[in-house]
Amino acid sequence: MDTTQVTKVVDEVMQLRRSVRGFLPTPVPRQMIEDILRVSAKAPSGSNIQPWKVYVLTGNKKQQITNAVLEIFNDPEKNLLHRPEYIYYPKNWTEPFLSRRRKVGYDLYALAGIARGEHQKMHELHAKNYEFFGAPVALMLTIPRVMEQGSWLDYGMFVQNILIAATARGLASCPQAAFISYHQVISDILEIPSDEQYVMAISLGYEDTSVTVNQLVTERAELDEFVKFCDET
Repeated sequence: MDTTQVTKVVDEVMQLRRSVRGFLPTPVPRQMIEDILRVSAKAPSGSNIQPWKVYVLTGNKKQQITNAVLEIFNDPEKNLLHRPEYIYYPKNWTEPFLSRRRKVGYDLYALAGIARGEHQKMHELHAKNYEFFGAPVALMLTIPRVMEQGSWLDYGMFVQNILIAATARGLASCPQAAFISYHQVISDILEIPSDEQYVMAISLGYEDTSVTVNQLVTERAELDEFVKFCDET
């Protein structure tokens, strides 16, 4: 395969990747999961320290996480006792980020048939996060607590590799920050050592095209909104 062909294939896979919120129960072969993680581990990291660890969940263990988290999420009093492992979003939103966030939220609720103010339906839609949207495989990712901000940058490249490698194999995926408030529950069930910090989850499987919210198409900013060419002349 020449450079032109490689470029075309890589660009196509990157364009195909999107977050899917409805999966078929079709099992994913273990060998495919191992292949995805093996190639993803080629991600760059400062001084090649490779600061990632992955817990692969299927079957009963995945259901155990779902049951435990939903019990808390559906109980307002219990839910108040759980706080995020780290702060994912900014405390004070500014433009254009606030508008982008609102748009994707409105678009998602519209596809789900949820009107503004229908809080119970919003709650039920959000709860699907904790069911991994029906995906047969869930990846729980951790990082050593001794690592600093630079290693989190490395981690993002590792996560992107997973998503791209999965897409290339015909799998759908959804990276999820929704579990960060329940890191202690996850750590207890998976027996994650205290020197590891929970990072995120990735739902993995085959897309269920009958799920309406999977029709969501998110927009991307034009280059002139985030790129500045600094000419030497």
